[in-house]
Amino acid sequence: MICCVRVARHARYAQNEWNTVMIERYTRPAIGAIWTDENRYRIWLDIEIMACEAMNQLGQVPDADLARIKKRARFSVRRIDQLEKRLKHDVIAFLTNVAEHVGPSSRFIHRGLTSSDILDTALAVQMVQAIDILIADVKALRRSAATKARRYKLTPMIGRSHGIHAEPTTFGLKMALMYDEFGRVLERLKRARETVAVGQLSGAVGTHAHLPPSVEKYVCRKLKLKPATISTQVLQRDRHAEYQAAIALAGASVDRWATEFRHLQRTEVHEVEEFFGVGQKGSSAMPHKKNPITCEKLSGLARLLRGNAMAAMENVALWHERDISHSSVERVIMPDSTIALDHMLAGLNDVVKGLRVYPKNMLRNLELTHGLIHSQQVLLHLTDSGMTREDAYRIIQKHAMHAWEKGSSFRDAIVGDAEILKQTSKRDLDKLFDLKTHLKDVNRTFRALGLD
Repeated sequence: MICCVRVARHARYAQNEWNTVMIERYTRPAIGAIWTDENRYRIWLDIEIMACEAMNQLGQVPDADLARIKKRARFSVRRIDQLEKRLKHDVIAFLTNVAEHVGPSSRFIHRGLTSSDILDTALAVQMVQAIDILIADVKALRRSAATKARRYKLTPMIGRSHGIHAEPTTFGLKMALMYDEFGRVLERLKRARETVAVGQLSGAVGTHAHLPPSVEKYVCRKLKLKPATISTQVLQRDRHAEYQAAIALAGASVDRWATEFRHLQRTEVHEVEEFFGVGQKGSSAMPHKKNPITCEKLSGLARLLRGNAMAAMENVALWHERDISHSSVERVIMPDSTIALDHMLAGLNDVVKGLRVYPKNMLRNLELTHGLIHSQQVLLHLTDSGMTREDAYRIIQKHAMHAWEKGSSFRDAIVGDAEILKQTSKRDLDKLFDLKTHLKDVNRTFRALGLD
């Protein structure tokens, strides 16, 4: 079995080029190291030794042999690679190399086990290691969003529906929404962690025919995993699909906010923009350009995560107790997805922390429609004053369309309408164009989110 996930040393595998680039250039070392051969084989060796410890307690491995195994067991990545080229099986290459160091006592290593017992249990450890980093990333991002939310809690800006000016909101509320959304991302990742934190050492078809369940329980307890209630030769892949789906959903939320910031950075809007460093250049042709390149990159990477989630779902249907059609896929999508999401969450966190916010531009944009954003307040006031909703809507829409087409004041038109003045006073109408109406619930929302 040829492993197609390698770090820089094995960049000759074309399908793994992306992993190499991501590990070397775009991630903090911690998450890239999880998917290295060194870490994977280290977990394999730990599992084999733990299984020997458990079997020693059952009297199946003599004390002297266990002591020799624990003292001598080691591996060489280079040697395993050499063996794998000939054996065409990564686990056998690993076991052969370990046996070269241990000697005759190696006959007790892998006793009653099958390759997938090691592969799937080790993969569970790696997935937990990776998702713990992703959970920490989300927590850090939420802290940054909370800081921005509090700072701009009452900074008014226009809210948009269909991309068109609707009614006022605040930039603080927008960032509070981000904080809330990534709270759900956090919960999904935690649930996915629990789903995959499961190991198995149950033998060729999962019946424990040659290895008692107590060995499985012992090893899983030491690895901080739950033993599978039932398995075949493999853990069922709906677990892994849920893991990938949680990652893809996290990426979708990153994409959602990257897209939001990209829209707000457009020249015609210019309410926020990505930090642009001294000496940074935005275009090879146009020196004036400051582009939202980080957010664009994040939106692109989210597409990769969605594709990987689909591949994980395709892995759920395997033949009978096991085939290996899932294996080659997982060796690519597990490192890809976790490494990419780690990079994306860190990137979005950097965007949020360094985001340049322009309250004056927000206020300018609020006033672009000459008061049209208060049309609902006028509508509600007129209906409360006794006018039918149909009549009120007709009158207000007439003045709104005229103000929009001519660039005239909606407020002046309303205050000067004789039919409206039959229902209310100019003084009452003036109150309807106050932004405070739209901000009165902000404090309650912040309290509900724990941001006060």
